Amino acid sequence: MESKFSGSQGGKHGDPGLQPERTTLAWGRTLLALVTVSAIYLRWLPHHGFAVVVLIAVAAGAASAIYLTQRRRYKTSSQAISCEAAAPDISGVLWTAFAAMVLGALGMSVVLLP
Repeated sequence: MESKFSGSQGGKHGDPGLQPERTTLAWGRTLLALVTVSAIYLRWLPHHGFAVVVLIAVAAGAASAIYLTQRRRYKTSSQAISCEAAAPDISGVLWTAFAAMVLGALGMSVVLLP
């Protein structure tokens, strides 16, 4: 069975463990979590006011960045495995961690500050 991402987008990588596909699924779960968090923040809007819009914008922005870079990330990972030169996507992980810290800090400030 061939993945929908293989072929013209990333080439065949020959990885029996399907590492690029597992990584793509993990980033997809992260994207889904950020979209879910954005929806939960919508429930805060009547109680905490429009400061919550910043939270929604940060979560939606992070989710959009993941969505827009997903195809490039898969193609790079697949080609790296084919060439046996795979390296982790440190910048993507750091930006996602930074977004999570910003969301946490903004969320606490919205709840704790009047």
